[in-house]
Amino acid sequence: MRLLRTPGVYRAQEDSDLLIECLGRERLREGDEVLDLGTGMGVVALAAAGTGARVTAIDISRRALALAWINGALNGRHIHVRQGDLLEPVHGRHFDLIASNPPYVPADGTTLPSHGPARAWDAGPDGRALLDRICHTAPGSLTPGGVLLVVHSSLCGIGESCRALTKAGLRTEVVARRRIPFGPVMSARAHWFEQQGLVAPGVRHEELAVIRGVRPE
Repeated sequence: MRLLRTPGVYRAQEDSDLLIECLGRERLREGDEVLDLGTGMGVVALAAAGTGARVTAIDISRRALALAWINGALNGRHIHVRQGDLLEPVHGRHFDLIASNPPYVPADGTTLPSHGPARAWDAGPDGRALLDRICHTAPGSLTPGGVLLVVHSSLCGIGESCRALTKAGLRTEVVARRRIPFGPVMSARAHWFEQQGLVAPGVRHEELAVIRGVRPE
């Protein structure tokens, strides 16, 4: 894909790549309804649109949505963009697949940033400020047989997400894992992670995981 990148919008990295790999294994058909929740620069939405699915992309950042739409146009892939907080812009709608790469980096402080680049990754002291909401609300927005794909780091509780989605009624499994070294943001917080017990002393890597949940038909 041809991709335009602009300052202030999260650049797709290993977590987006892993999510796209898992998306490619789903049997999407032309006309299926797909939601990319927290689209950023739009790479996951564009990958889904390449299957012929009807794709809606949501982000709280207007700058991100503008970039996602432009990247779609550059690649001849139309996506519907909606600005807002998680699922609120599509309240009442149901989707055959929901994919999400939400902010999940643990941060010192309970108040989430309202602007700036950190809004794309800061997610509260345990990294679950957005994940818990997604696990609670996204299952109800799936069609029968619909699939939820969520990627996040081992630092914020892969098992906790699996249990939450199972409790919400989905058949849940981890379908991909990838160990990667800390990037700049994680490296800058490594000592704080140690103090919080999120990593063992000296650990400078994380495991990414994609969790797949299926709503029973």
